[in-house]
Amino acid sequence: MGTALLQHALAAQSEPLRSLKVVSAGVASRTGESASPHSITALKKVGVDLTGHVSRPITQNLLDHSILVLCMTESQRDMIELTADPVPPRLHLFREFAGEGGDMEIPDPYGLPLPAYEASRDEMVAAVPSIITYLSKLPAGILTRR
Repeated sequence: MGTALLQHALAAQSEPLRSLKVVSAGVASRTGESASPHSITALKKVGVDLTGHVSRPITQNLLDHSILVLCMTESQRDMIELTADPVPPRLHLFREFAGEGGDMEIPDPYGLPLPAYEASRDEMVAAVPSIITYLSKLPAGILTRR
């Protein structure tokens, strides 16, 4: 959900942010799975289409070519730090830039009822502006590298 929400928000920005490609990959994902029905419904309620989403596992190549890697939980970040070589220089939690203090994790609602997905979605929506602000402060050369 975070990928779709961030991509949706970036589409409303000026260049070079508008052209950034947001990719979803998981530390425990299998290739080719669709988004859960609750994820699709939760995002549809805020005008974001997730029906075409297909899962894939994170790879070193993807990490090496990313300008920013965002995780929802500390355990996801820990897994990347343990397995990546090199560790991406910009590896953060999705809510890390919001400056709210407290728990920076966004729990995975997998297997829970729709309200849990909506709660996670709302936490992501609240964090997206701070991610865009962070990205807008990166040097232009970083944002335009492909």
